[in-house]
Amino acid sequence: MNKLIVMLLLAAVFAVSVPSAGAADAAAELKALTGKIRDDIADGKTNASDLNGDLKQFDDLLAEHHGEKTDAVANIVYMKAMLCDEGFHEPAKAAELVKQLKIDFQGTAFVEELEKREAAQAAAQKIQASLAVGTKFPDFNERDLSGRLFSLTNYPGKVVLVDFWATSSASSRAELAYVMAAYGKYHDQGFEIIGISLDQDPARFTEFVRAMNLGWPQYFDGQGWQNKLAVKYGVEQIPSTYLLDAGGKIIAKNLRGEALPAAVAKSLEKN
Repeated sequence: MNKLIVMLLLAAVFAVSVPSAGAADAAAELKALTGKIRDDIADGKTNASDLNGDLKQFDDLLAEHHGEKTDAVANIVYMKAMLCDEGFHEPAKAAELVKQLKIDFQGTAFVEELEKREAAQAAAQKIQASLAVGTKFPDFNERDLSGRLFSLTNYPGKVVLVDFWATSSASSRAELAYVMAAYGKYHDQGFEIIGISLDQDPARFTEFVRAMNLGWPQYFDGQGWQNKLAVKYGVEQIPSTYLLDAGGKIIAKNLRGEALPAAVAKSLEKN
């Protein structure tokens, strides 16, 4: 259900300029409907039976705009697919809706953007699959937030956590306490961290790092999800972490809570 909420919040992510009144009406009607669904979920209506009325409203909207091959109407179909997937747990039906959407709205900016995003997602998943536990983590050569050159070769013989995160991510901020605790306890024993920020506001990010007194290097390019290293390593969610042994091999991925310091301690024992 969390994914559905995110999709509803980003319902206009594919929005383009639509000069026709009908397209504008469809976009406004979709915005109102997604707002209603968010309110329903906030009120605890998360079962499929609770969302039946909302699904019917999608069908009513599509009937109202039947024959209109616009981005706004394509977005209605797409959001219906998301509701089927996340609200009704019918991934096959959702996939069929998206497949038909690509046929019915071929040539629209919406479908072009959707296919571009799907291609990027497929590429990211291929990269993620290659970064399996036991494989060597590919190195990089970049400048950190202070302008200093750094890479994994800066940390020979060290246990290193590569941490993709953002101050804007509540999950990242929640995990930061454990990351800081592990660093404070094990840094002197050979534990290092490399932060890779998906933030976009340099002033906000710099102030956060200063206020939290984060003592490890941070890579920041202000590109958000298009962060150079995030794209290189196929990052699709944050926080996303890789714990590397002294030889640069991946020990573990996406450790959460107390699992992180425990894994760090175990890795340092083997050094």
